[in-house]
Amino acid sequence: MTKNLVEELRWRGMIHDMMPGTEEQLQKEMTTAYIGFDPTSDSLHIGSLVPIILLVHIEKAGHKPIALVGGATGMIGDPSGKSDERNLLNEEALAKNVEGIKRTLGRFLKFDNGTKNSPILVNNYDWMKSFSFIEFARDVGKRITVNYMMAKDSVKKRISGDSSNGMSFTEFTYQLIQGYDFYHLYKTYNCKLQMGGSDQWGNITTGTELVRRMNVGEEAKAFAMTCPLITKADGSKFGKSEGGNVWLDADKTSVYKFYQFWLNTSDEDAEKYIKIFTFLDKDTIDNLIAEHKEAPHVRVLQKRLAEEVTAFVHSKEELEKAISASNILFGKSTAEDLKSLDEQTFLDIFEGVPQASVSSEDIKEGLSMIDALSAKTNFLKSNGDARRALKENSIAVNKDKVNEDFSITTNDLIANKYVLLQRGKKNYFLLQVS
Repeated sequence: MTKNLVEELRWRGMIHDMMPGTEEQLQKEMTTAYIGFDPTSDSLHIGSLVPIILLVHIEKAGHKPIALVGGATGMIGDPSGKSDERNLLNEEALAKNVEGIKRTLGRFLKFDNGTKNSPILVNNYDWMKSFSFIEFARDVGKRITVNYMMAKDSVKKRISGDSSNGMSFTEFTYQLIQGYDFYHLYKTYNCKLQMGGSDQWGNITTGTELVRRMNVGEEAKAFAMTCPLITKADGSKFGKSEGGNVWLDADKTSVYKFYQFWLNTSDEDAEKYIKIFTFLDKDTIDNLIAEHKEAPHVRVLQKRLAEEVTAFVHSKEELEKAISASNILFGKSTAEDLKSLDEQTFLDIFEGVPQASVSSEDIKEGLSMIDALSAKTNFLKSNGDARRALKENSIAVNKDKVNEDFSITTNDLIANKYVLLQRGKKNYFLLQVS
């Protein structure tokens, strides 16, 4: 082991509950640990970034991480933290989601890379698919009492009347199936630790109990550790922006929007998140926090947080593009800078900017600035307003200042269909050519 995993996670604020003996086990030998991911979508959002980062920490500390994709448990739906039963996915949607999650996880963990503690990727459908109901009831259900299962918070909350629909037998058995996963991984890979969010404590401890009860002798020991569920200081839900979830795949959340999400973090949250979502060491983080407190308006903490997380999730090259895109709005940029953007990033930057459509014929013939500003778009109220603004030298096309003699042509198109008009520093307007 290269470092004390528990000590590392503790100063980062990433430990919520831990079963006695866990730290000793991790100090004693290379330990295999697993975290499960439910395939509720074909990608993962930033709420799943914490378990991914935990797996990376496990590997960095010299232990062996297993990422489990719940192809079987995904058919049931985890009741933890849910007030109502989830809609079940059909097999086709589930298979698509499983493949999507495997692809996403593969960006962060190099599975089967030949090292002693090489990460492993598994799908619990592979060992659950041939299990008959009678076998499961006899071999697994017999080991855990209903009393034990009823005592779990995820079950108690649903049965006590928090939900009008109660809890189905399907969801009630979820903790047994997740528990069996732990037993299977213990038996197959000598996996001794399961980790997850604090809402998973009940399911995880059922797994440790099942490992103990399905193995003869006291030598069968399994351990549990959970991390806190991430929250925002203002009480709102972490991981959502105005457009919904912030995803780890660029086709669902552009790199620019991903970068902006972290850049717009509050001071209080940034101080917490930089410990959880980056791999910077304690001294570096302490120095950043101190520097930030001396001049909060410079937002040094948010900038470093956004840079580190964006590079980790999307690559340094994509980070550079996101920074360049941000500078287009807030710094000096040129028409060439705008034309270097892909269409989605361009639209993300100028989201909400008023726009009008003009025909491709208008552009081919050369669209006069008076038409572009007023007659065909109503960006400015009248032709007179347009002439005055042009004489004042306050109009720009694609960030370049222009006068009344200028005409917009196909050479000015961004992504073959847009032209950016601007009056003054902050008054933008988009022309869409169709």
